[in-house]
Amino acid sequence: MLEFNFSPFPVIETERLILNRITEKDVSEIFALRSNPEIMKYIPRPLAKTTDDALEHIQMIKDKIETNTGINWAIRLKNDPKLFGFIGFYRLQPENYRAEIGYMILPEFHGKGFVPEAVKRLTKYGFEDLKLHSIEAVIDPENYASEKVLQKCDFIKEAHFKESDFYEGKFLDKVIYSLLDK
Repeated sequence: MLEFNFSPFPVIETERLILNRITEKDVSEIFALRSNPEIMKYIPRPLAKTTDDALEHIQMIKDKIETNTGINWAIRLKNDPKLFGFIGFYRLQPENYRAEIGYMILPEFHGKGFVPEAVKRLTKYGFEDLKLHSIEAVIDPENYASEKVLQKCDFIKEAHFKESDFYEGKFLDKVIYSLLDK
């Protein structure tokens, strides 16, 4: 079974991005992401209503890193320290050598190739450094932008579950994409 250790925190760079630790200093950007109904449209989680909600989210991310049960990175441009999104392995399944990747960025950064750039680099990290065998992404079937990102990063559609999740009085479909280590 795999064992994860995120200490020291792994800072990762791509051509244009730096993926580093999310801290309390990022609270207003985390709040902007988690409180935006457009960004959260396909994520069955309650909207952040206050900066305290955002701080709680940051604390949850920190706890997962400290217990080696999940890891998230801030997505920042190399020439700008402001967080504009985050990406990470939300659910780690060490017994299956598998992890779930997830990401979100502010709307003004959409369509610039930042998410595929970060996803490609993190899948490399997942396979080479974490020794994962597969990485999955769980998305809403209507989240076409995310589907495009995953396809661009060579993920394959594995399953479409009909009305499998119950959230706020509705049954929701979910689609699972995955990528196997080559």
